[in-house]
Amino acid sequence: MSRKLVPIREAAKALGVSPQTLRRWEREGRLVPDERTAGGRRRYDLARLKPEMYRSQAETARKTIAYARVASCDQKDSLERQKQVLELYCACQGWTFEVIADVGSGMNYHKNGLKRLLNEIIDGRAGRLVITHKDRLLRFGAELVFAICEAKQVEVVILNQGEDTTFEEDLAKDVLEIITVFSARLYGSRSRKNQKLLDSVKRAAEEAQA
Repeated sequence: MSRKLVPIREAAKALGVSPQTLRRWEREGRLVPDERTAGGRRRYDLARLKPEMYRSQAETARKTIAYARVASCDQKDSLERQKQVLELYCACQGWTFEVIADVGSGMNYHKNGLKRLLNEIIDGRAGRLVITHKDRLLRFGAELVFAICEAKQVEVVILNQGEDTTFEEDLAKDVLEIITVFSARLYGSRSRKNQKLLDSVKRAAEEAQA
């Protein structure tokens, strides 16, 4: 992105505020000038203040991807609500976007939508990722995806930084999936102790889900 330093009046005009507001923001530490001249005059990087005016053609062409996920087919209504929230938000921002949706466990790294999302990011076709909650991306490992986004200069927007309201239900489904896999692997061992332990954990997960 190109760099363009402008005086305080031009920076204030670009932001729609007064020069006095920019001076106050500097005192408060909210927006510090990028440079000062030898005479002490403030200079602001307009490309930083209004990045949409200075993005390269390649950056502008990269699309916004909104990603939605639920754990199982009986949560289709929740999936539709997620998609509507994401679509409304992206449309209000004026972004060119596409929605990728998945139905599957947050611990499953092989979902078609997730793989497609990662391919878009890695191949440089995505410039922004929008999700409703961090856990909608992955139950564990979302930070790795965020690190890939950072390396590829993909902006990540999480609409709700608080707790996901379906956390307990989804987590119970994830635990049951793990138990099912381990049960299959341990079935041939004929270990009553292992089976009893798995049965106990499974009952606890089912009670939490209920």
